[in-house]
Formats: sequence, C-alpha cells, structure tokens
Amino acid sequence: MEKLSERLQTPISTTELERRWAAVRAAMERDKIDVLLMQNNVEQMGGYVKYFTDLTATNGYPLTVVFPRDDLMTLVSQGPLGGEFTPGANGDGVRRGVKQWLTTPSFASCYYTASYDAELAARGLAPYAGGTIGLVGTYQMSFAVVDYLQKGRFSNTRFVDATDLVDRIKVIKSAEEQALIRRAASMQDAAMRTAFAAVEPGMRDRDVAAIAQCYSQRHGSEHGIYLCASMPPDKPSLFGHRHFQNRVIQEGDAVALLVEDSGPGGMYTELGRTCVLGKASAELEDEFAFALEARKFNLGLLKPGAPCKDVFAAYNDFMVRNGRPQEKRLHCHGQGYDLVERPLIRHDEPMAIAKDMNIVVHPTYIRGHVMSWVCDNYLIGEDGPGERLHHFPEVITELG
Repeated sequence: MEKLSERLQTPISTTELERRWAAVRAAMERDKIDVLLMQNNVEQMGGYVKYFTDLTATNGYPLTVVFPRDDLMTLVSQGPLGGEFTPGANGDGVRRGVKQWLTTPSFASCYYTASYDAELAARGLAPYAGGTIGLVGTYQMSFAVVDYLQKGRFSNTRFVDATDLVDRIKVIKSAEEQALIRRAASMQDAAMRTAFAAVEPGMRDRDVAAIAQCYSQRHGSEHGIYLCASMPPDKPSLFGHRHFQNRVIQEGDAVALLVEDSGPGGMYTELGRTCVLGKASAELEDEFAFALEARKFNLGLLKPGAPCKDVFAAYNDFMVRNGRPQEKRLHCHGQGYDLVERPLIRHDEPMAIAKDMNIVVHPTYIRGHVMSWVCDNYLIGEDGPGERLHHFPEVITELG
C-alpha cells in the first residue's frame, strides 16, 4: 500500500477506515441500500465525510462523498474545473478507498455554480440510477444537490434517509478512536493551563481564547471553538465566540473559558473552567460545588441501555428539586468527529446510551450573581462512565 503523505496531520490508520467501511456496508446490505451520498462543508459539524475518508470539509467548501455498497468511493471537492483523478484502492497518499476524485470551482456565494457539485456527484451515482440511494446528514447537505438529482436522471430512484444507519455505527468508538479522544483531552488540559497562566487585567477576552487556540494548534488540533467571557463578580454572563470577546478583563473578574477543539486525528472533546483574578466569592464556590453534584447525578444515569430522554427528564427534575434552572438547550452529548455528535441527552433523542460512546457533560446555568458550570468528557464502559478523561483540576482557579 502506498505510503501516506507526510503532509497529513495524524492520519487514521487504513485498518480503521476499512473497519468502518465494512461495518457500514453490512448495514447497507441489511437495509437494501445500494449507495450512500453525503456532503459536509464545515469542520466542526463535518464528521460524516471525515469518518469515511479521513478528509476534512473546510471553510464552506463542500466535500461530497459517494459511498457504494459494492465499489470504491467517488469524491467531489473544490478544485480546478474538470479535474479528474484516479487514486485507486490504495490511494494517492491522501485519498484511500477512492475510485475517482472530481473537482470543480463551486462557491455557495455564487448561485450559478449550484449545480456544479451535483453534476459530478451524479457521475459517481450513475450505476445506481433506479436503485436506492441513502442520504447521510441531510441537515447539512445542499438542497441544490438533492434537487438536481431527484429531478434528473435519478427521478426513478428511491431516496431514503440513511443518517441513523451511519450514526449508530459512528458513535461507538474503536480502540484507535478512543486513543485519539484521550489525546484530545490531554491537549485541552494543557491549553487551559497555558491560557489561565497568562490571564491578567487589561487583556481582552479574545486574547485568552487566542492563547488556548494557539497552544492547541501547535499541538495537533486543526479546528474548533474557543468561547470566553470575563465578568464582574456580581454580573454573570454566558461565554461567547470571537465576535463577543471584546471586553477588557479587570481585577476581581471571573473568566469562563471553553476549549472545544479537535485533538490530533480530529476527535473532539471539550473542557470548561472558570478562573478568578483574585479570590472566588463564597457564592461562586458554592454554585461550582453544586455543578459538580449535578454532573455526578447525571453521570450516574449514563448506563448502557438508558434512554436519553429519561436521563434528561431525571436531570431536570434534580435541578428543579434543588432550586436551579432546568436545562433548555443541551448539557450532555456525544462527541467524535463532530463537535456535537449524537446521542444528545434531550427529550427528542431516540438513541440510548451504549458502551464505548464518548460523552461530554457540562451543566451550565446562571443563578443569583454567578454563572456556574463545569465541563469534562467520559468514555462509557460496561457499567457507565469510566474515569474523567480530562485531568484539569475540578476547582475555580484563583489567580493573584
């Protein structure tokens, strides 16, 4: 097999890719699906194409994958007009398991290029016209691609949503994937330590986030988000992304930082903590202690086989009994190649907890004068969550 390119950062092994392909093809055989079609265009929620190809969708440029049950893949990506390459089964040092790689200069900001990717995807799908095409990740898939296919030569083809088929395989982490998840958590521990060590009055929130981002990217991360918010002791605020990170940090402020980026190899974890430029108030300490208790309660519910909606209901009941706000968004979920991956601990998630899932738990709320939270990852074992993957101290860090 051809040697992988030295330009690749922490590539997944070909053996692992082959394991994934075989598992998905067996499920396709079971459900009588001839070929899968998927498309992603951003890193943080681009896990489907990454899972099948070990390639990352970036910057709003679509990466389209045609995955047949009985043949090699077709890739469609940004590139020169009419580009056509044949990596073959062993790949070209970058693209493995790919029969043909087709390129086109399409841009979402230019409406007249809307059909360009679809036209090339149709070439890879051509042998399956009249069969069954499974669409994967339809929420992110371009309407233009599916509309073009359904109105053209595939009008007599059966289209089904195959997202759940892939999800139920993708959420269970192999030994190789678990090793990468642990590396991501370790990297984030160090990024948080480095950022907190640098915090001082006069910095802006964006400076703190940038320190964490710089550390991560110098240690193998390729993408992610870095949410940060400083706040006076009596004026709680939720953290925000870069557009909301202009505030100047003052003496006595609390600074909340979330490092939610991929580690080497592309697997996500997330670490969230608060530091204080001075002494933490008794109220802040008390609410942090409760956040730890809320997380402990939630972890106790994450047993293999537990329905996610039941976990969510029990968690919110715990919060109400203890005089804290109910969760209205998302406090616990899976992670992998997606920053947010199923299962979601929420009322609308049909999936149950299973062994070898990578789950993050982050109870977060505002009560009284403080914003309270804590955020760490866990791998689900035979009896529930194993050890905490992050090793950053479970404390409010006091600076000064």
